[in-house]
Amino acid sequence: MSEALLDIRDLKTWFATDGGVVRAVDGVDLRIERGETVGVVGESGCGKTVTARSVLKLIDMPPGRFAGGQILWQGRDLIPLPATEMDKIRSKEIAIVFQEPMTSLNPVYTVGDQIAEVLREHENLSRRQAIERAVEMLALVHIPNPKKRVHDYPHQFSGGMRQRVMIAMALSCRPKLLIADEPTTALDVTIQAQILELMQEMKDKFGMAIMLITHAMGVVAETCQRVVVMYAGKVVEEAPVEALFGNPRHPYTQGLIRSIPRVDRAAAHKERLEAIPGTVPSLLDPPPGCRFAQRCKSARDICTQGIPPLKEVTPGHFVRCVL
Repeated sequence: MSEALLDIRDLKTWFATDGGVVRAVDGVDLRIERGETVGVVGESGCGKTVTARSVLKLIDMPPGRFAGGQILWQGRDLIPLPATEMDKIRSKEIAIVFQEPMTSLNPVYTVGDQIAEVLREHENLSRRQAIERAVEMLALVHIPNPKKRVHDYPHQFSGGMRQRVMIAMALSCRPKLLIADEPTTALDVTIQAQILELMQEMKDKFGMAIMLITHAMGVVAETCQRVVVMYAGKVVEEAPVEALFGNPRHPYTQGLIRSIPRVDRAAAHKERLEAIPGTVPSLLDPPPGCRFAQRCKSARDICTQGIPPLKEVTPGHFVRCVL
């Protein structure tokens, strides 16, 4: 197997709390090849964002810590790297777009100055050169009148335009991997579609890979080549997007797909959406065996007698389920 761009192996990111240790990410394996888009899906609290932030070591330590595993970036383990080395990788090689740009952009600096700061840090440009490049990046992400808007502040942009600014900032150094953490959550559906289309356009232009963190299965179906499904800190299924939607094998994945609204079906049959019963288990004290067993209609005694391994059931399709 060729060397992946990003290869996460048995990653454990845990947090110390007054109530005990929260195993937010508990043995995650995830590969991203050059130029591909991988969706990481699951409900809130499953460990998606902690996995993403772990890649860039954006975890507050303490209370967080890496309890095990490796994060191999082009074959080099990032976990032992000192802060000075990680600073060279962030933005330059791996960039991230967060779900709420208003909390990520500094309200007292113009968007041009914020993009220019990233460029001056990594590209050794003068301020004038960096501002010129910032104008180019704003134009690239289709912000009208970029020469004027480069001097505006974040509050002068709409939510969709702020997200475009974040993408411009993330891509300003031409990274090899873009991590997009719920990039369309706070936007209406029309703007969501525009942002996803923009990300695809930028991916094609720069030849980068994308790690798309989302809970929206429809977004994954539209944009990704491969899907990783997480539940309670673990990967429970991984497959090419066609295989996952065509033949989901894990009961949790099946539940997620059944809960997607279907316009054609709803109009014809007035069907109610099917909810997954129960709640996500506490990661302070995870249940023995399969972490989904307490919510699974097909669960048997064997499901509580040990955590099942992630097995390859068909080429490229992996499932963590004894059934």
